[in-house]
Amino acid sequence: MRNRFQSVTLSLLAITAVTSGCVSMAPESAVPELVAGIPAAFSQSGADGAYQPARWWTSFEDPVLNNLLDEALSKNLDLAEATARLRAAEARARVSKSGLFPQVNAGLESRYSDSPTAGTNFGSIPGAGAGRLRNETYSSSLAFSYELDIWGKLRNDARAGRADAIAASADLQAVRLAVLAETITSYFDLVDGRHQIALTAKTIDILGDRVEQTENRYRRGLTTSFELYQVRQDFRNVQASLPQRESQLTATEGQLAVLVGRYSNDMDALLGKKLTPKLIFKPVPSGLPIDLLSQRPDVFAESQRLESARYNLGARRAERFPSLTLSANTGSQAGDPSGAFNIFDNWLLNLGAGLTAPIFQGGRIKGNIDVAKAQYEQQTAVYGRTLLTAYQEVGTAIERYEEGRQRYSFLFSQLDEAKASVELQSRRFANGVGSYVDYLDALRAQYQMQSSLSSAARDVALARLGVHRALGGSWDDVPRAPDIMTDPPAIQGDK
Repeated sequence: MRNRFQSVTLSLLAITAVTSGCVSMAPESAVPELVAGIPAAFSQSGADGAYQPARWWTSFEDPVLNNLLDEALSKNLDLAEATARLRAAEARARVSKSGLFPQVNAGLESRYSDSPTAGTNFGSIPGAGAGRLRNETYSSSLAFSYELDIWGKLRNDARAGRADAIAASADLQAVRLAVLAETITSYFDLVDGRHQIALTAKTIDILGDRVEQTENRYRRGLTTSFELYQVRQDFRNVQASLPQRESQLTATEGQLAVLVGRYSNDMDALLGKKLTPKLIFKPVPSGLPIDLLSQRPDVFAESQRLESARYNLGARRAERFPSLTLSANTGSQAGDPSGAFNIFDNWLLNLGAGLTAPIFQGGRIKGNIDVAKAQYEQQTAVYGRTLLTAYQEVGTAIERYEEGRQRYSFLFSQLDEAKASVELQSRRFANGVGSYVDYLDALRAQYQMQSSLSSAARDVALARLGVHRALGGSWDDVPRAPDIMTDPPAIQGDK
């Protein structure tokens, strides 16, 4: 009998070895129709750009920003939360994979019974005592069980869990990208905010002189009360804007502190007193390949969730078929504790094989299959929408960056004209042919242009950040003819 059981077991294991590598109820992996029809490159044409995801933010060439981002990557609490979610997903993947392996359990057991012999056939047994039967047993055991994965249910569950864990890893990268982008945005908001406050303070000084000059002219009858009213109103409006700008700057500093995991009063060591980042005008290479989108964390995460849904559908389909489980239990049993470990004299062995086939489940199996199929179709749509949205975002980000570069170049040329006007009015006033009021007006116009240029510089930096974020990282610039905006000045105040 034992030999017959062993032969049957070996036959079943052989069948499992043959079928486990080829039987799967999961549908074939297919690219969604919308994804298959996506263009090979973005709207620009030309040479391909190569993807380089490592530390892409160093392309801003700003040591202060690099330090801030390193701090954010190590101390940001959103990243800490996402990291914990990834560990949980990896643990769940290990749990889903455990069904592929035999289950082994060890056990120790002791039993004691004391029952009356009255009314039984054991009353005359020697040693039974005063009408009672006492018995004690001790046993040790080692139990094995293994489900043969003939239809691929366990493999598909394990693959689905693994795909979910990979998707969670991509989610972590998406959070990482978001934290980097928010930190960079707050940093350039901070740079622009400090610059705007400095220019506003200078403008207030100029307008104070302008009010004084207009009052003198009014007392001498050289100007009207309406002009004096306008100058005073302009002065008060600019004065009123300063507290608002300072409040915005405080809020920006606080937001940046949260991103790097610090309190706002502990940011001086990271920021310093003067921020003069470079404004990078390197153009985005034309003809970037669409393959770059696969590096976006959200696109990659959805592709893995699509795989998870596919494998989950295969696992649910496999539940319609019989499952075969092999089991073995070995150990020893004795009437005293020491004998429980005497496996040579007191050994025992139990072998078993069980075949379970679903007959009637009240629609549970079919319902689970329908749910899994709907989830697979849903995830197919989500993946296609994510990829299409990513494609649109990249095109929009590249276009916005190009427009920002052009706008900055135009404003920068206007700043040269404003400075030339200040120099001219200064010479005219020194030579006695111009008025001090004209000089103040020209100087104010220069500060207004510098304010617009600072905002434009911020917009260019954030537009370049938008391209990085849309692509999920960076790229290598390809050879390209130089243009007039490849070496702009730093974002800073008057020298």
